[in-house]
Amino acid sequence: MDTPALFVTAIGLCVVALMVLVIVVLKPRNGSIPLERRRLGTAPDDSAVGRVSQSAVQFMDTALGRSGGPFNRDVLYNAGVKQAPADFTVMVVVGTVIVGVIGSFLINVFIGILLALATPFVAKLLLVFKTEKRRGKFESQLTDTIQMLIGGLRVGHSIMRSFEAAAQEAQAPTSEELGRIVNEVRIGKDARQAIEDCADRMDSEDFRWIGQAIQINREVGGDLAEVLEQVAGTIRERSEVKGHVRALSAEGKMSAVILMALPVAVGLFVTAINPGYMRVFVQHPIGIALMVASAILFTVGGFWMSRTVKIKF
Repeated sequence: MDTPALFVTAIGLCVVALMVLVIVVLKPRNGSIPLERRRLGTAPDDSAVGRVSQSAVQFMDTALGRSGGPFNRDVLYNAGVKQAPADFTVMVVVGTVIVGVIGSFLINVFIGILLALATPFVAKLLLVFKTEKRRGKFESQLTDTIQMLIGGLRVGHSIMRSFEAAAQEAQAPTSEELGRIVNEVRIGKDARQAIEDCADRMDSEDFRWIGQAIQINREVGGDLAEVLEQVAGTIRERSEVKGHVRALSAEGKMSAVILMALPVAVGLFVTAINPGYMRVFVQHPIGIALMVASAILFTVGGFWMSRTVKIKF
């Protein structure tokens, strides 16, 4: 493994690490509010590792600016990740370097670079998966949420007070979203806009109907509890239809999972029983080109199958 390319790569990584360390450590510590002031009872980490990590986060926060980069606050919030964009970005960068170095030493430099480049995309895919899971959980809790709102209205509470009570009784992510709606209305945001924003974050057409029903009731009056009862009935019927669609498409989804997992499982099995047979795919230029082409085709095929078995209505 003592090749010139590997040696040059290792030297380059060391130089980059030293440059980042010098820039981060020597950077003035100002701008953000200290942790002990933002979280009472939290003692600052005065160790060398703690100082370096805090300086790295501050440097990344300054570099990202207000946009937050690809892992901004909205993306992390929708995924349920309770971290600042700078913290999460630093974690991804560190993971990228570690994966690239390990891949370079265990396989070769080219594969290490490919793994390093793939790490941010894997992090993005994990956030997308967590976002979809959180939205699905919110959707499954929506019927109970409406019942709590109806109960609050029938005992005489206002709609915002009913939202607050439902936020206290519900589970996450419903409690988080309803609590955010209440807080946004308290600081002056229009209730209709707050509900619309929540529906957009959760990609929930059913919750958007609730917001429309509340807005219509505010304009024309009437018994809002009765209107929400009818909306709840419609949502329950839609949930039943969705359940039937999921049951009918379960076979196609399982086939897609098996077809995606089979080539990976076969490759790992062959590598375990005969490492030399698969070594040509990571050492020979033609083998590396075939691996890249197969990864591209694998991604395109997976996306195609996911669109085929995903029914939107």
